[in-house]
Amino acid sequence: MKKTIILSAAFLFTINAFAQSGHKHRMDADQKYNENSFTEAEESYRKSLIEESSVNGTFNLGNSIYKQERYEEAIKQYLEAADKSPNQQMKSNAFHNLGNAYYNNEDFKNSIDAYKNALRLDPKDISTKQNLALAQRKLVQQQQQQQQQQQQQSDEDQENQEQQEQQQQQQQEQKPSEEQESQEGEQQQQEDDKKLEQKDLTKEEAEKLLKVMDEEEQKVQEKMRKGKRQKTKSSKDW
Repeated sequence: MKKTIILSAAFLFTINAFAQSGHKHRMDADQKYNENSFTEAEESYRKSLIEESSVNGTFNLGNSIYKQERYEEAIKQYLEAADKSPNQQMKSNAFHNLGNAYYNNEDFKNSIDAYKNALRLDPKDISTKQNLALAQRKLVQQQQQQQQQQQQQSDEDQENQEQQEQQQQQQQEQKPSEEQESQEGEQQQQEDDKKLEQKDLTKEEAEKLLKVMDEEEQKVQEKMRKGKRQKTKSSKDW
């Protein structure tokens, strides 16, 4: 997938002393690259660029970095090479390798754009066409996967919300409020009072009824005291 240009000495030769020094570093870098010593090749390409700015040196520096799987850094070199290259074929190669770097970084949208730029400059490049098709398929797969993840997250959020609402409803149904308990006690007291008013009771019946009323009153008071204790405990700052 990756194109590499190894520069010739004739192409780089110049009488300038700094250029000769840069050429020497590039020759050494090319050799190291061919030996798959990409870290050493990178170092020599960087030295050559210090001595002499070169689009070809920038391009091959990107290649040596790419081989080390540092795609973000390689992208910067390919962008610079594509921007500065006066040669249409070199510019096409830079865009091709730029597409590869984006692809390996799983940035398929920018990868597609880079391959298209390469094909505009070199429409007959078969490898670029193949890589473009592959990047387009990967982009579709990536988008589908993202949609599935978003839908799954949405379903989980909905399920969690429904469970919380169910739990709240169950708690409200199972636990009577203090107000309801108090109302029940008052209703019982009113019924007992009516019995006393509506019926002439014997002394024994009256005492028995008063005892029952007293027991009911004590139950109500005990429930209210328990409720207050529970509320105090729940509101305590631990």
